[in-house]
Amino acid sequence: MNSPFGNLNNKPMYSLENPAQPQLVEELDPSSNFQDAFDAQILKKATSVAIEKLKDNISNSNPRGLKLLSPDKLMTLVEAFAKRNSTSSALLDTQLLEEIIDLYTATGIPVYSTGYMGRQFSGVIPITGLTDLLTSMMSQPSSFYESAQLPSMVEKVIAKEFGDLLGWKHGTYDMVTTSGGSLANITAILTARNSKIPDFTNFKIKRKTIPAIAVSADVHYSIKRAVGILGIGENQIIPLPINDKGQICMSQAENTLLEAENNGYHVFCLVATAGTTVVGAIDPLEELTALCKQKDYWFHIDGAHGGSFLVSDTLRSRLKGIELADSFALDAHKTMFLPASCTLLFYKDIASPKKTFYKEASYIFENESNNFDGGEKSFECTKRPMIMNLWIPWVLYGKEIFAQKLEALCNIAMQAYNELTIASDFECLHQPQTNILCFRYQSEDAQYMEGFDFQIAIRNKIKEEGKFFISKVEVQGKTALRVVFMNHEINIEHFRSLLDEIRSIGQKIASNNNIEQAITI
Repeated sequence: MNSPFGNLNNKPMYSLENPAQPQLVEELDPSSNFQDAFDAQILKKATSVAIEKLKDNISNSNPRGLKLLSPDKLMTLVEAFAKRNSTSSALLDTQLLEEIIDLYTATGIPVYSTGYMGRQFSGVIPITGLTDLLTSMMSQPSSFYESAQLPSMVEKVIAKEFGDLLGWKHGTYDMVTTSGGSLANITAILTARNSKIPDFTNFKIKRKTIPAIAVSADVHYSIKRAVGILGIGENQIIPLPINDKGQICMSQAENTLLEAENNGYHVFCLVATAGTTVVGAIDPLEELTALCKQKDYWFHIDGAHGGSFLVSDTLRSRLKGIELADSFALDAHKTMFLPASCTLLFYKDIASPKKTFYKEASYIFENESNNFDGGEKSFECTKRPMIMNLWIPWVLYGKEIFAQKLEALCNIAMQAYNELTIASDFECLHQPQTNILCFRYQSEDAQYMEGFDFQIAIRNKIKEEGKFFISKVEVQGKTALRVVFMNHEINIEHFRSLLDEIRSIGQKIASNNNIEQAITI
C-alpha cells in the first residue's frame, strides 16, 4: 500500500528524472551589509560603551528602589525601538545602543543600591561579567568534552573543592551543573525515583501502593512542579509540619509519615531545605538523615539559598548533616553572587547520576563514557559552561571572597533582628538563620480596617516611593514584610532608614479611615 508520505522503505524519491531537490538561493545583493554586523571591531566598540554604562550603575549605591513602569507604557517604548532603524553608516550606532542600555538598566531592579533588600539575587562579582562575555563569544555547549574541554575539567576541580569541604573521599561522589535550582531538584528527584523504584511504571500495580515524596510544608514550589513532570502527582506529596522557626518539626514528622504509610503511600524520597524561600530556615539535616536511613528514603536537600554556606568556616556548621544526604543542590547565582544561572547538584554516590537519564546518541556520546561528558548526567544538551563563572573568581580571589560576603550579609540580618526586637511598633516573626528576615509593622489603628491587608499596602507604597525595594510573604498565616540582605554595602543605618519609612507610610495609612483612600495615599 502506498504511503501518503512517499516510499518510506527505500531511499529518498528523487533522481535525475524526478529532480525534487533543494534549489540554491539567489545570489545576495552586493550591497547587503549583514556581514558588517559580525565585524570584530564592533565587539571592542560596543563593549566600551556598555562598560561605561555598567560602571556607573555599579558605582551608584544610593538608596533607590524599583521604578515600576506600567506594562502599557513599557510596551510603547519597546515597540518604538523595534520600529527604529539605525541611520548611521558606521558599523555601530552608539547612540541607539546607549539608549537601549539606559532603558534596560532603568527598568531593572537596582541590585547595587543600598535600598535593595527585596529578592534572593545579588549584584554580581564584576569579573564574572567578563566571564559571561567570554562564554557568549566562545558559543560552545558544555554537555560533552569535545566542545568544552576546559569547563569539563573545571567542573571536576570545583566538585573536588566542595567534596573536600564536605569531607567526602575523592572519586566516590559526583557533581552536575544545571540551569537553575528547579531543574536540579527535578533531576535529583528523578534520580531518587529511578534508584528507589526502578520499575516505576508497574510499581503501583504490583505493590498496590502509591509512590510519594515527603517535603517541608514550606518547600519551594519547584518540588511540586517536579512531581507533576515525573508522573508522581501533586496529591502524592506528603507535607511535613513546620515549627515556629520554619523548619520541619521532627516531633510531628514521624507521625505524619506513619499516617501516610497507613493510608497506602510508599514514600521513597524526603526533600529538606537549607534556606527556605519564605524565612531562610534550615531544616534539621542530621535528624532527617537518620530518619531517611531508618526508612530507606532517598534524602535530597534543596540548598539553593543556603547551600553555599559550605564555603564559610563560620557558617558551615549551620549545614551540619548535609554531607550525609544522597543529593543536594546549591544556586551559585544566588548566594555566591554570580550571573544566572549556575546551580551545582551533588551526589554522594558517583554511580547515582548514571541512573537518571537515557543517553544513547551516537552523534554526541562516545561508546565508552569517560565521565567528562556532562550531558550524560543532565537533561540539557546545549548547556552553557556556567561553571566558568564560579571558577574564574575562585581562582583569582579564592573561596574567601564568597565566604566573607556571606558572613557580612548574615551579620547585618542579625543586627536588623536585634533592632526589631527593641522596637515596640514592630513584630519580628523569627530569628534569622540566613540573610532573610520577616517582620510586621504594628499599628493600633490598623486593626479596625477590616478586609484590608495593612502590610501589603505598606509594601506597595514603599515600592511606589522608589527609595527602597522589599518583598512580602505569608508567614504562619499572616502577611509579612520580608527583607533579603544581598548587598554587602548595606549597614544598620540603611535598615533603620527603612523602618522609619515604614513607620511614616504605616501611620498615614492607619490614620486614614477610608480604605480606598488609604490604598492610594
